[in-house]
Amino acid sequence: MRLGFILLLLPLCLHPYARGQAKDTSSVTGSDTARVDSARRTSPSPFVSLSGDTLRSLRPRKNPWLAVGLSAALPGAGQIYNQSYWKPPIIWGFAGYWIYEWFQNNSSYRDYRDKYSASIPLYPPYGDLHLQNLRDFYRDERDKFAWYLGALYFLNLVDAYVSASLFDFDVSSDLGMRGPALPPGITATIRLRF
Repeated sequence: MRLGFILLLLPLCLHPYARGQAKDTSSVTGSDTARVDSARRTSPSPFVSLSGDTLRSLRPRKNPWLAVGLSAALPGAGQIYNQSYWKPPIIWGFAGYWIYEWFQNNSSYRDYRDKYSASIPLYPPYGDLHLQNLRDFYRDERDKFAWYLGALYFLNLVDAYVSASLFDFDVSSDLGMRGPALPPGITATIRLRF
C-alpha cells in the first residue's frame, strides 16, 4: 500500500515544474539575451517573456498536477494548496454525510440479508418477499451512496486541477486590451462597449 502511494507521487516529484528547473527561452531574441539573463538572476521564475521594456513572469504560481496529487491523497488538500479555503469544508461535509449513509445502509442491508436467508426455509421456495424487497432496497441505497462518493472524489480532482491552472487568471472588471506593438510615443487601447 505504501509502495503504491510512493509510486503514485514519484512522477509529481520528478517533474521539472515541481522542482522549478524547467527553462523556456522561446520568446527571447538575440539582442535581448543580456536583459533576460539579468532578469533570470534576479527573478526566481525560470519563464521570462519580454513585453516592451518590462519583463514579466509567465510561470503559473500553482502546479496543477501537484494540486491533483494532494487532492488524490487527501480530498480537499488540493483546494487548500490553491487557496480556495471555502471548498474543503463542503467536500468534507458531503463526504462525511455520504460515508455515514453508506455505513447505515450497509448495516441495514446485512441485517435484512441475514433475515431473508433465515426466512427461506420458513417460506419455501422464495422466502419472505417483504424481507427480500427490503434487502434489495438497502443494497441499492448503499450502492447509490458509493457512486456519490466516487463522483465527489473525481470532481475534487478536477476542481483542484482547474483551480490551479486558473490561479493567475485575471478576473478584474477592466476588459481593455493592449493592441500590437507600436512605435515609441504612440499608444492604442481597444475597449469593448456594451
